[in-house]
Amino acid sequence: MSELTRRQLLLSVPALAIAPRLLAQSAAPAIRVRSLNHLGIAVSDVKRSVEFYQGLFGMAIQHRNGPDALLRVGAGPQFLSVAPAAAGAAPSITHFCLGVENFSLDRVVAALAAHGVAKASEAGPMKAAVTMRDGSADLLFGDPDGIVCQLQDASYCGGTGPLGNRCASVEPSPKPGLLAVRDYSHLTVFSSDPQRSNAFYRDLFGLSIRSYQGPTAPTLAVGPTVQFLMFTGGGAPGRSGAAAPRPASINHLCFNTDAFDVDKILKTLESYGIAPRGTAAGPVGPMKSYVSMRMENRGGAKEGTPELYFTDPDGILVQLQDSKYCGGSGYLGDVCPKA
Repeated sequence: MSELTRRQLLLSVPALAIAPRLLAQSAAPAIRVRSLNHLGIAVSDVKRSVEFYQGLFGMAIQHRNGPDALLRVGAGPQFLSVAPAAAGAAPSITHFCLGVENFSLDRVVAALAAHGVAKASEAGPMKAAVTMRDGSADLLFGDPDGIVCQLQDASYCGGTGPLGNRCASVEPSPKPGLLAVRDYSHLTVFSSDPQRSNAFYRDLFGLSIRSYQGPTAPTLAVGPTVQFLMFTGGGAPGRSGAAAPRPASINHLCFNTDAFDVDKILKTLESYGIAPRGTAAGPVGPMKSYVSMRMENRGGAKEGTPELYFTDPDGILVQLQDSKYCGGSGYLGDVCPKA
């Protein structure tokens, strides 16, 4: 047996053992997702955050919704929604949105209901809500952990019109930016039950497995490119069993960029006031950077796949990877099994 075949077999056995539901996909999923459309962050100072991301990435504001600024990612329509945090709430990544092929509100609501997600006045665990904004219907629902997912047409830009895809008043960034991001790469969710989350999203959207970051840690492919969702066990109780479970949350978002060069990016971040984390233990504070090497036991390269992170002024965690990164092996993380 060749090394490649042996490796593929070893990766497939745990999946068969732990998640039989993941292997039973519908031939024609009710909701066909095509992209990571946007993520929402709640911040302590919208103006400061907009200036931070524009100065670093040169992002245009493609639309405004009241106090919220929608920063274009790459060529659009994907964006980063920057909103003020609610009174007393900590800054965080609040939700993510998947772009749906041929979006139909009635059909999507019916498909959610068929998977146990009931329509309600407010999005919550296994509850979906529809709000009208500028002639556009915004659909959000909570997964089994209460993580909020929005579903819109793949052309959605957060603007006006029936599909929310009219963004005519784009405001160019006043600064060219130091780094150019092409698109979203992925997001990672800390779940109370990763196996349940993987099964839920695969059943609902018919997602295939893009890669493995460990024998029991699949990534779920979003669309035809390299994007994916990752659910890991960060929301589970501590090992002692005495500590209360940490709330499930969206841990970080990841942008991708062409010609990924770790040293150059770190130097650029440092020139922008984002200092290396160093060896300090404990949580990572705002405006820090670090690199984690994902080794072979977690699906990385033998010598390690570098994964680069930084925090914004509110401490929100952002990852940067190469535009070919698919969460797989190889130095750039771009070696993934073909679907």
